[in-house]
Amino acid sequence: MRTLEKSASVVLVPYALSWPAQFEAIKRQLVTTFPEMDYAIEHIGSTAVPGMAAKPIIDVMLGAPDLVAIEAKIDRLAVLGFQYLPEFNEAMPMRRYFVLPDSRPRDAHLHAVVYGEVFWCEHLLFRDALRRDAGLASAYAALKHDLARKFANDSFAYAVAKSRFVQVAVNHARMTAKR
Repeated sequence: MRTLEKSASVVLVPYALSWPAQFEAIKRQLVTTFPEMDYAIEHIGSTAVPGMAAKPIIDVMLGAPDLVAIEAKIDRLAVLGFQYLPEFNEAMPMRRYFVLPDSRPRDAHLHAVVYGEVFWCEHLLFRDALRRDAGLASAYAALKHDLARKFANDSFAYAVAKSRFVQVAVNHARMTAKR
């Protein structure tokens, strides 16, 4: 399914040492609404991998006991500047998706999901695999650069084109973890 939001351009930038601090600032805001004793907040995506080139948008994953807990706080997230995009629910019913700010350029994407479910686990597996394996990170970086050139004006196609690599890496990480 094509997203309802106009697809953005794809511009990768070198890793920025400020990305972890940007995540921590966003996390501090979120903790005011989602206390850490009940929720988990993780930095995911390429900006969470030291040395990885990325689109300069911080991906944040919020783990909640259920989606109802997230939906109950949509208004509070809006006060923090996060815009809820419910049109993405049909394509990914296990996630509630928010952007910050509500216009481009974006500073952050917030993926609110059920803690411990597939989305949660796979995103952490992939992030951790990239952090641990320099060869995997290098191959992923090369793929991202190739796809950014090919899909420079279509972030949706760029994301879809990366998905096979990501799934293979996640499957490998899952199998390795079972050993």
